[in-house]
Amino acid sequence: MFYREAGQFKTSYAADQALLPITQDRYGMAIVLVIAFVLIPLFGTDFFLVSIMTPFLIYALAAVGLNILTGYAGQLSLGTGAFMGVGAYSCYKLTTYFPDVNIIVHILLSGVFSALIGTVFGLPSLRIKGLYLAITTLAAQFFLEWCFLRVKWLYNYNDSGAIEVPNRDWFGITVTGAEASPIARYFLILTIVSVLTLLAANVLRGRIGRSWMMIRDMDIAAELMGIRPLRAKLTAFAFSSYYCGVAGALMVFCWLGSAEVEAFDINHSFLILFMVIIGGMGSLAGCFLGAAFIHVLPVVMRAIPPMFGWDVLAATVEHITQIVIGLLIIFFLIVEPHGFARLWQVGKEKLRTWPFPYAS
Repeated sequence: MFYREAGQFKTSYAADQALLPITQDRYGMAIVLVIAFVLIPLFGTDFFLVSIMTPFLIYALAAVGLNILTGYAGQLSLGTGAFMGVGAYSCYKLTTYFPDVNIIVHILLSGVFSALIGTVFGLPSLRIKGLYLAITTLAAQFFLEWCFLRVKWLYNYNDSGAIEVPNRDWFGITVTGAEASPIARYFLILTIVSVLTLLAANVLRGRIGRSWMMIRDMDIAAELMGIRPLRAKLTAFAFSSYYCGVAGALMVFCWLGSAEVEAFDINHSFLILFMVIIGGMGSLAGCFLGAAFIHVLPVVMRAIPPMFGWDVLAATVEHITQIVIGLLIIFFLIVEPHGFARLWQVGKEKLRTWPFPYAS
């Protein structure tokens, strides 16, 4: 089959431990990048870019952040929405106090404030874990929501209580605000998501990522082998919160345009968690697969009745969509609890050994 590795020899340890050691994977990644950076901007409509691709990339980045903490470090969190809010409000305040600084710098720096807050709320992980830690992060979610609503300084004492995104340029091209074009926003989000995903992939393959996975598998044994739980757990919270903060800043500045506290409520935390579970715990590719399943599939299902001329109420379509998505989630969790990433891994193994039998 086309996925055979025959004839692909590794002559060094670096080549064997490369990010994409198989030639077919490198070709596949190149095709994906060409589609994302060339074909979609050329042939995609404004609706496709704004309603599908932009939120898909933002949710995928937030899922990467949560997967680092939950899938790789084994620390359950229900405060993803709040950490996204910290990034959004931080970016808003940075643009207020430093209006002449490039917006890209603000977006990337906003994740630093989210990382600091995430580290503070990650301190209980040194004593508790599992559902107890989930309750702690849930408390962080509610506390930060209260801050977003009651601390008027965060939204510059706006009477509406919302953060409103100003117009900002990037190399002479408006990328945020009402005047920004969908293509400009899409390229900005795609570039940041691609770079941060590549960074996460390399960190997870290194010493820091291995320490996270050792803590996840057995924290006592990891400590006996020289891993410091304090450093490993807090760096996992900081790294995860940074990604969530950047995703929150992108969501407000490059997608919504303005947002209130409801944009970072507990529902978004569960939404990102479902993406990680469905896509696959401990898999970066699973973050994108889960985001596509949870966000893109409902959009496609809502577009089906108008395509066939069916006169169906919008509320009915919404209810049917939620029922179908729920049933599909249950089905996939029963068939493959490890998510879409595991299905893709099994498929590659079958392609390697085809036509010989293979038991997954």
